[in-house]
Amino acid sequence: MFNGIYQGKKVLITGNTGFKGSWLTCWLLNLGADVYGISHDIPTQPSMFEALGLEAKIRHYKNDIRDYAVIDEIIKESRPDYIFHLAAQPIVSVSYKEPLDTFGTNILGTVSILDALRQIDHRCTAVMITSDKCYDNVEWRWGYRETDHLGGKDPYSASKAAAEMAIKSYYHSYFKNNSQVRLASVRAGNVIGGGDWAASRIVPDCFRAWAGGQPVTIRSPHSTRPWQHVLEPLSGYLTVGQILAESPEYSGEAYNFGPAAEQTHTVLELLMEISNYWNAGGCKDKFIIDQNNDFHEAGLLKLNCDKALFDLKWLATLNFNQLA
Repeated sequence: MFNGIYQGKKVLITGNTGFKGSWLTCWLLNLGADVYGISHDIPTQPSMFEALGLEAKIRHYKNDIRDYAVIDEIIKESRPDYIFHLAAQPIVSVSYKEPLDTFGTNILGTVSILDALRQIDHRCTAVMITSDKCYDNVEWRWGYRETDHLGGKDPYSASKAAAEMAIKSYYHSYFKNNSQVRLASVRAGNVIGGGDWAASRIVPDCFRAWAGGQPVTIRSPHSTRPWQHVLEPLSGYLTVGQILAESPEYSGEAYNFGPAAEQTHTVLELLMEISNYWNAGGCKDKFIIDQNNDFHEAGLLKLNCDKALFDLKWLATLNFNQLA
């Protein structure tokens, strides 16, 4: 798998204690990688990272991604062959309550990694993970391509667009003619799967509410999203790491990862599907709509993943009915 390029290699994951970070850690360990992780806390309780005892299986640094001096020292000391940068403040609703932390983590945290890469004296491949919400979403009916405008009305989306701009700037300023560093940005979102216990995310919110015999509170039942299982985008990230290591001409590119356009479904449809696996059957009386939702959230979001198919031969394999 992945031509065995991760076998015996040092791989640094930022945000390794989170949902996607824990899954990526497990996958890389299974591929024979020597995994390092940077995360300043355990973001949820329960925690997949703790439940699987992952701290004992990797070299784990408990540091804030915004602390450049520390990040620079870790990268110089560990000399990773690969970096997967996932560390972020990932929740839209939290970004409205904590905009300073969101912008700081998502922009300056990304720049910390980029500037540390600028200083290294060894070969390193970096996959910079942002979000499908980095696009200037005008809610058109076709999928956003990697060449479409970046932007964001909410702090989270704006911070991810800004991170993308920082990545592009560093690539053209420092890495385009640097044979030591190869990097790409990757964009995905609306990821679901086991081990996700974050607040203000639809699937764990359902389980918490229904386990207590309560309806789940939702904001926008008719909003559509490209829902995908966590292993789908992670397979894309790992494929990008592979192609960058094998083909330097792909350095500086950006890639979307998501399901086919016809697999985009509403929040309500997702609730209905999940509830089929809960004893109560359908989701009648299983949710209430938050009438006090006073912040903007996109109603329609799709990605065009043709570039990943063309360059990487990557295609999502699970359909919507298999996600639950």
